[in-house]
Amino acid sequence: MTETATHADAMTRDDLCNRLEQALAAQGYRKDVRGMALMADTGLAHHHLWLARGGDDWVARLPKQSQLGLDAHANLNYQAACFERAGRCGHAPALHGLLTPSAALPRGGLLVSAVRGRAARLPDDLPAIAEALAALHDLPLPPRDERAPLMAPDDPWAAMREEVEAQAEFLGKAELSPAVVSAIEDELAALPPRLGEREAAQPRLISFDAHPGNFLIRDDGSAVLVDLEKCRYGLPGFDLAHASLYTSTTWDITSHAVLSVDQVAAFYRRWMSDTGLVDATTLLACRRAMWLWSLTWCAKWRASHRRSRDAEARGEDWSAELSDAALIAHVRDRVEHYLSLATIDHVRREFDALANALEKDT
Repeated sequence: MTETATHADAMTRDDLCNRLEQALAAQGYRKDVRGMALMADTGLAHHHLWLARGGDDWVARLPKQSQLGLDAHANLNYQAACFERAGRCGHAPALHGLLTPSAALPRGGLLVSAVRGRAARLPDDLPAIAEALAALHDLPLPPRDERAPLMAPDDPWAAMREEVEAQAEFLGKAELSPAVVSAIEDELAALPPRLGEREAAQPRLISFDAHPGNFLIRDDGSAVLVDLEKCRYGLPGFDLAHASLYTSTTWDITSHAVLSVDQVAAFYRRWMSDTGLVDATTLLACRRAMWLWSLTWCAKWRASHRRSRDAEARGEDWSAELSDAALIAHVRDRVEHYLSLATIDHVRREFDALANALEKDT
């Protein structure tokens, strides 16, 4: 990143409090806010500001982009639905308000409950994460005509395959070695065309972004999933994978851990015990698909993030100017690591060992 881009980003972040104040005042929220503080820039999709309200604090989530490629209004409505629905499980922040897109905040924002807690520590907090995900996945499935605006494909497995295949188009644009491209393409070809009819293959409300860095642990030991803009009606195995894959547990600096096969197996067993959904075959297929989603996302980011920021962009935007230089450097390091042949081989070996461990239970 150039010095100019870094300076421009710092100016934008310094200006966020003023912009947020204007938006809060325009919608009648400012009178209840006693102070605000810009939180660390730890994600590619949002800025976060803590709003002090005398104990009942909120967090303002201000989008940098839409990871689903939606325009500003549609993006906010989608995210509002994520928080409103997931909040019912008791392991996600409550939604308090929506700041409509304006001159002050072109992408608008959400106001959600602030969560006081610490970063997840692995493997110690895996049982709490399993419990939180089980509570989310146990929420009643609404009638089909009430699932919008959240994504709710008729066949969640087929939809996941299509999403991975679309991202895989970036493999040829990401300047990867032929050996890496070949390994990923072999794994893509090995995905089953369809899953069976067992209950774990039926849609539930899922996070689709359940990596450990998105959880906070409260004083009582319970886990709260604080990042919810990608919720959809899909397969719970995608969340379990995202919470325990090597490409997830080593993503976030604060929750970084390399889990053993026994630790991952215990995590799956805890979730199966809490939900009653004992189906290793479906869960392992979802795990492989989620890993491939992550790898192809890395290829997409590698190919896309260097472009200059489009000031008029209203959808997905991976340009470096949207985030701190340190965050971009961290993401680049992780992307390069995950797209290395050594890491791919490591995950492949883990799949075989985990399948042996879990299939003994079913």
